[in-house]
Amino acid sequence: MASRRCLRTLTKTTPFLFRNLSSLRSLTLPPFHLAKASSPVSTTPASAFAQWPQLRYFSSDKQDDHSDEEDYSEEEDYEDDDDDDDVPVSSRKKVYTAEEKEAEAESIGYRVIGPLSKDNDVFKPYEPVFAVVQVGSHQFKVSNGDSIFTERLKFCEVNDRLILNKVLLLGSASQTVIGRPIVPDAAVHAVVEEHALDAKVIIFKKKRRKNYRRTKGHRQELTKLRITDIQGIEKPQVGLTEKPSKPAKKEQKKVAVSA
Repeated sequence: MASRRCLRTLTKTTPFLFRNLSSLRSLTLPPFHLAKASSPVSTTPASAFAQWPQLRYFSSDKQDDHSDEEDYSEEEDYEDDDDDDDVPVSSRKKVYTAEEKEAEAESIGYRVIGPLSKDNDVFKPYEPVFAVVQVGSHQFKVSNGDSIFTERLKFCEVNDRLILNKVLLLGSASQTVIGRPIVPDAAVHAVVEEHALDAKVIIFKKKRRKNYRRTKGHRQELTKLRITDIQGIEKPQVGLTEKPSKPAKKEQKKVAVSA
């Protein structure tokens, strides 16, 4: 099998070698070492192919050289195209302007004021007022001091102050204001506490007798908001009422019953 492979390679390469005579002239044979007098001298000339360990194709045509250079340039262009594809995905994200950020946040139901500083005293004592706000497609009943988890909000970081604009209902001990569908001149102030991930949800699909099973997991991105103030309704004053003292229990006299 090895001899057959050698014959096939020779038959493929010999026509190219003998196409031009200049290719044979370019071959340089290594010097022959003279044998000792005792050893018999062979009269047959050594072939040029036997001296080379591997068959090589030598060509002096200029067209072939140019073709090799063109192939090399095409490979370089192909590599350059690959380098363009290696651009990180983060740089391909859409860049929003300030107006676009405000418009998209307004459609979700909030507005970013700015970062929270140490001088801002936003946390107030509890007030007997509640509100129903809409953030995205979810509604929450909140009062100041409560914390809620919403889907991750864009364009806001931790310790940023927000105003929730979509207030559907306001209520207190004395009155209730219902919006149609939003209460005008009402706002709920909040502070972003953290961005977190919800618990993992396993999604399993199966088709019986079809050898089909797929298991995936999902963790929803959440934003934790702390409600600081509710505006748009009269807040009743909270007064401390003293509890009435309990009357002293009268001691019941035991009466002896005669037998």
